[in-house]
Amino acid sequence: MTSVLTAITPHLTVSPRIQERLQRGILTRSQVDDFEMFLHQVDRDFLQHPIITQNAYTQWFQHGDATDEELRHFIQQFSVFSNQFLVAALLKVINSPTLQQSRASREILLNELGVIYRRLEGVIAAQSSQTDEEKDQQGDPEVVSTEGTVDGGICRFRAAHFEWLIAVAEGLGLHYEDLGQRKHGTATTLHFCDELQRLYGSDEPNIAEGASFAVENWAAAGFWQELEDGLNHIKQTRHPQLKLAFFTWHNRVEAQHAGHTLEELETVYFNPTFDRTQFIQGGHAILDAITVFWNGLECDRINHIYV
Repeated sequence: MTSVLTAITPHLTVSPRIQERLQRGILTRSQVDDFEMFLHQVDRDFLQHPIITQNAYTQWFQHGDATDEELRHFIQQFSVFSNQFLVAALLKVINSPTLQQSRASREILLNELGVIYRRLEGVIAAQSSQTDEEKDQQGDPEVVSTEGTVDGGICRFRAAHFEWLIAVAEGLGLHYEDLGQRKHGTATTLHFCDELQRLYGSDEPNIAEGASFAVENWAAAGFWQELEDGLNHIKQTRHPQLKLAFFTWHNRVEAQHAGHTLEELETVYFNPTFDRTQFIQGGHAILDAITVFWNGLECDRINHIYV
């Protein structure tokens, strides 16, 4: 019998993978029911968090009314978070408790650095008929794939996510030297970066697992769509030169990352060393840090404060 959390939450479900383990006798009904209730708690505590369900800044941004000054400030602060995330991602690789989890973490880090996901059915096929505009919106097939693995993938400098963000910034008069370093960040942005390193990159596996699950599900919950909508409006009305591949690609790929974290949770949850309290603690703390970041941008916008 399929057990799904539809009556409790529309978000997290007991997957077919867990059902198969139940049917094969690897898990007991009591274990599956216990896991189902834990998913209920995670959904309530993580996925219903206000910064996921009601982000004032991204909801405002979605309308495309940001001035050029507001837009440059947003891109600069986002570049700091994006570039400093590499430190947290490396710590997550270093502190991974198992080889399997290390590989999963390396998938994310290496893709950030420019290793293209290799589709499992074969090599990346070039689509030379695409226009530059189509490549910006849909992804240049030479540097972009949303599916597969970095194992055996090709590394290209221009496939690094930070280089895509530079391309966005240059359309607004910002350049490499204006982006990504700690000196460019506000106090609220740097707080988020530091908490990512402390929690997402924690050497306590349960803290790191909770933070990772919360981060990836936050990223898959819709804020990328709000950013893309706002930037598309700005591109259409004021800045036709804007390159938006950084935002359009992340909007398409983050659901895959969230799916991976659920698979990872299914693996670690049934281990004797899994600690629910620490998992929830890590997720809560990183969501609080995410809130500081976005609320900082909202406060800067309201008070016209820019770096």
